[in-house]
Amino acid sequence: MKLHSIDTTIVDLPVARPHKLAMAVIDRHSQVIVRVRTECGVEGLGEIAIIPHYGEEAPGAIKSMIDEVIAPYLVGYDIRRLEGLVQFMDQIIKNNAYAKGGIEMACVDAIARAMNVPAYQLFGGKLHDSIPLLWVLGNGVIDKDIAEAEARLGDYKLFLVKIGKGDPRENVDRALAIRDALGDRAQVRVDINQGWDEATATWGIGELQAGGIEIIEQPLPGHNVEGMRRLTERFTVPIMADEGVMTAQDALRIAQRNAADAFSVKVTKHGGMLRTKQVANIAQAAGIRLFGGTMIEGQIGTSAYAQIFSTMPNLTLGAQLFGPHLLTDDIASPVIAFKDHALVVPDLPGFGVTLDTDKLKFYQRQAAR
Repeated sequence: MKLHSIDTTIVDLPVARPHKLAMAVIDRHSQVIVRVRTECGVEGLGEIAIIPHYGEEAPGAIKSMIDEVIAPYLVGYDIRRLEGLVQFMDQIIKNNAYAKGGIEMACVDAIARAMNVPAYQLFGGKLHDSIPLLWVLGNGVIDKDIAEAEARLGDYKLFLVKIGKGDPRENVDRALAIRDALGDRAQVRVDINQGWDEATATWGIGELQAGGIEIIEQPLPGHNVEGMRRLTERFTVPIMADEGVMTAQDALRIAQRNAADAFSVKVTKHGGMLRTKQVANIAQAAGIRLFGGTMIEGQIGTSAYAQIFSTMPNLTLGAQLFGPHLLTDDIASPVIAFKDHALVVPDLPGFGVTLDTDKLKFYQRQAAR
């Protein structure tokens, strides 16, 4: 299965409402769509969803990196040698996890389609038929967040409140007000997105723990492993690492120092499905639980994430794969099903997704002149 071509397209998709994070407000969502085709005619799809300012990469840079630097060297490569493909891309260029992960994702889809099996079969097989879903409350306003949570209770029992930007007291009060409004009907977590220093986090987590918040995600900057260790040891509420665990080396460092109770794993930030499984294996060996994170993927990326997440025995904290509910349109046909507050892992060949070329063209970003 030698590669014949790799094509990329930047798309900007509409969202149901502005999505507020500590680092950005998303009012349209950018993705780089990767299409690989083998010499035998099999096509595979990859999706690189980008949250502005979350990482170091941007849509235009990712597209250029694939088109101009990586793709020319991969033509003629046998993608069945998947581990070798990942190592070869590292020889071509260092870092650039998003670009490499998108190419690998598309190759996984192509291999599994050629074998007529779901992609999870390439990673040890499915352990979870469905994955409990979490909805992110990103309005930044108490009344709006509570109203949105009430409206989503039919589909979700897990909610995440984005805090970390602005006044810490207001953020804590907002999270606790949402927790009190939902009561026993749902569980509420918070994501601070690296927004606090250690002193603020020590105060804020104490308040959040006392108020019944279930999990605290990435309260400190990702580099502050020792601070995360101190918070993890101090509090009984689980502390989750996200931006602090980008690579397998990060995962090992945090595990060795007991600097988190849980990891948020994301295919995009780890640089592909193989490397996501590496992070998951380190976490499993260390007794660290996993949560399936998101960069707000559409149908392609959500299915890819669900495929790899379904193979992880320690992914017990649910997943944040709410992208298909936040995006109001997509460039691929619907394949994701939701049932009983959970995402049903697709069982079709590959990721099971069919590209809508008309919508791809409609949402394609036009080059600036």
